[in-house]
Amino acid sequence: MDLKLDATLHPPTRCDSIADLIALFLKSQGVTRVYGLCGGHIMPIWMRLDAHGIRIIDTRDERAAVYMAHAEAELTGRPGVALVTAGPGVTNAITGIANAHVARAPVLVISGTPPMAQEHRGGLQDMSHIPLVQSITRFARTVRHPDLVLSNLYEALACAMGQGGESGPVFIDFPVDVLRRQPSPAVLLPEHFKPLRLPRLTADEADVQAAAKVLWQAKRPLFIAGRGARGSSAALQQLLETLGAVYLDTGESRGLVPDSHDSVVAAMRGQVMQSADVVVTLGRKLDFQLAFGSPAVFGPVKFIRLSDNAAELRDNRRADVELLGDVNLSLQALLKQGQHQTPATDKAWSAGLRQKHLQRVEKLQHSMQQEAPGSDGLMHPNRVLAALKEALPADSVVVADGGDFLSFARVGLSSPHYLDPGPLGCIGIGTPFGIAASLVCPDKTVVVATGDGAFGFNAMEIDTAVRHKAPVLIVVANNGAWAIEVRDQQETHGKVVGTRLQFADHAAMAQAFGMHAQRVERAEDLPAAIETALKNLPALLDVLVTPEAVSSDAKSGLAWVPDLQALSSWDDAERVWRQGSNPANT
Repeated sequence: MDLKLDATLHPPTRCDSIADLIALFLKSQGVTRVYGLCGGHIMPIWMRLDAHGIRIIDTRDERAAVYMAHAEAELTGRPGVALVTAGPGVTNAITGIANAHVARAPVLVISGTPPMAQEHRGGLQDMSHIPLVQSITRFARTVRHPDLVLSNLYEALACAMGQGGESGPVFIDFPVDVLRRQPSPAVLLPEHFKPLRLPRLTADEADVQAAAKVLWQAKRPLFIAGRGARGSSAALQQLLETLGAVYLDTGESRGLVPDSHDSVVAAMRGQVMQSADVVVTLGRKLDFQLAFGSPAVFGPVKFIRLSDNAAELRDNRRADVELLGDVNLSLQALLKQGQHQTPATDKAWSAGLRQKHLQRVEKLQHSMQQEAPGSDGLMHPNRVLAALKEALPADSVVVADGGDFLSFARVGLSSPHYLDPGPLGCIGIGTPFGIAASLVCPDKTVVVATGDGAFGFNAMEIDTAVRHKAPVLIVVANNGAWAIEVRDQQETHGKVVGTRLQFADHAAMAQAFGMHAQRVERAEDLPAAIETALKNLPALLDVLVTPEAVSSDAKSGLAWVPDLQALSSWDDAERVWRQGSNPANT
């Protein structure tokens, strides 16, 4: 993706300081918004960002600032920027950095350090940040010489965007006395302000031919997309239609292929993974969410893997054919290669899966609207999701967060713009993600559907939403518990320890910060409450739901963490497969 240089901006002939130079560089790369929490070690940068018209979204915690930058990166395809102060500012930010690291989200985190004369002498917030963040960043460096500032910033940005490697967070900091220094004229050159341009790699032609041969001979082809497939929607849909293949998305690729497309069989995930004879991954790692690609779960199958990042081609299971190159270009090359061939896909197989998928979806939608309350009289979480689904525009941005509640929301809510905790399972992202999303996409309805436990991690950010007039709707499913853990403790250990919460009045807290908020206890009151909230954004609905509802994740084994696979059924299958594959047992 190209980051366009502002046509009105010319490389400066002079700068007031290195801090001024950093602000000008960020502006040259298209940065319009920075998330952060102020502190003395970053104050020079903070004030120059404001001077150059870059909006600062000041948060209540540095972790939330990085989450917000993460959400902006996910929704725009451009780097999100977080500015955090030294010492505890950086340590607070680390969870956000780790989440972006696992999600491969391009986030630039900038910080400061004590003046060089005070380094390693016990100065205020004197801490070496680089060893702390090095293992969870693509680039981490302290820049002590003014002449190296721009070259290091550009290198950090390129690494964040995945130029020549895997995208992800980067970290750069500067001693505060360096920030106050005057830059040398040697660095004020046009090439230092060139916008970042990412090359588009083309897969080897022989690999394209080999992949096309396997695909057009496949009888039961399955495509699974990840973040690396973004930007390839049209080519992917055309290839699915040409082959008559079926498709599964993941949290990384929700909305890439619309639910209305005949290839989508999300409700048949387990069956299709077992029955496919060719599986194509598109910019997607074979992590725990895809059973590490294990033959115990996928059955006898050939893999074709496409990515512009080698790490998404080789993890856990090598493919029969691997295409290293831009996913969109690779899909187009496959279409061209197979344009005169007739696919061997078993259309009855794909049509049957689609039909069963639609039946399950229809059944789910009906049951969501009719779910009975618990014995405590509180509504089922699906009633909340059904009401949201009915009220939200089709192109809404949906942020789903939580443990138990996420399991319901992941199935019950669909959107072409969907964000969730990601593969790290980093709950608590909901409110920060939603705030950033509403600022980045002010023309869209943005809703956060979160459990009460997850909401608590960053509940103070409702203050940020109010102060910055972020038009977000936060819906808290309040069941007074860490519900998955409660159920696991009850069933496995016969005793509940430290996993119950109170039915706290989150609406009252939101009202105290000046946010429109309402506590909802009856399902029949939800439609009117949602309608009113959407007219008074930012808003929060605190919806009481029963802790007795059992989610699919609570049933699956995620809570007790099986030894070999994430899910109990996969873990059982893995054990059987390994036992049968051991020559000593034959």
